Amino acid sequence: MSRLASEWLKNARTVIDEIEKTQMAAIEKAATMMADSIEKGRWVHTFGCGHSTIPIEEMYPRIGGFVGFHPMIELPLSFFTHIHGDMGVHQFVFLERVEGYGREIVKSYNLHDEDTMWLFSHSGINNVIIDVALRAKELGLKLVVCGSEKAFVDTKTRHSSGRKLFEIADIVIDSCVPSVDATVQLQHHTDKVGPVSTLAFTTIVWMVITTVAEILEERGTKLYIHPSHNIPGDETAHERLKEALDEYKRRIAGV
Repeated sequence: MSRLASEWLKNARTVIDEIEKTQMAAIEKAATMMADSIEKGRWVHTFGCGHSTIPIEEMYPRIGGFVGFHPMIELPLSFFTHIHGDMGVHQFVFLERVEGYGREIVKSYNLHDEDTMWLFSHSGINNVIIDVALRAKELGLKLVVCGSEKAFVDTKTRHSSGRKLFEIADIVIDSCVPSVDATVQLQHHTDKVGPVSTLAFTTIVWMVITTVAEILEERGTKLYIHPSHNIPGDETAHERLKEALDEYKRRIAGV
């Protein structure tokens, strides 16, 4: 294995170990808050911009995920773009800094004060994500934020409120990622390669969601889990998948 590949793996393991060492209490609090919403037939709404849409797409719909997590992905704010031309990176960088856009996004959804909002942002300084957070709190939602404590300390907000995302949250889960995100230094380049924030976010996603599942099962709450429907011999997989999708449709009516 190359030296830099080994270095990236070491850095990734360090981040995951640090999450386990320092964030379990926050993860358990967030999971309890989310379980309360789901048990009531309500939602955990999930939102991020750019690469922070990846944990949103990872958690639902997905094999091993379950009904209760509602992805809010604004296509112009995702990184699944043409890079150049329409929906390019220049437009994305501009849009995520436009104050007021996040409030317009929230208008398209039916948020309830028994819901939880789960936001992902490495630095928590851009206007769209802060707009969404502020509006969620105005509507009475509980707010969980995942991001880098180091990036939070090192940066200044772009929002006119003067607040950063971490300052609005009820619960913060630190991704334990360096503020620069990329972790591997090349010999002849200024910028590093090998970011670890996506790995950290998806790690936190499944630590939280498995904890939510554990809490709900202990309470006797039925989980509508997406099964794998590609396993030979599992004759009821498609029925269980239909049941989960039907439950999602039932809950999503009006959202």
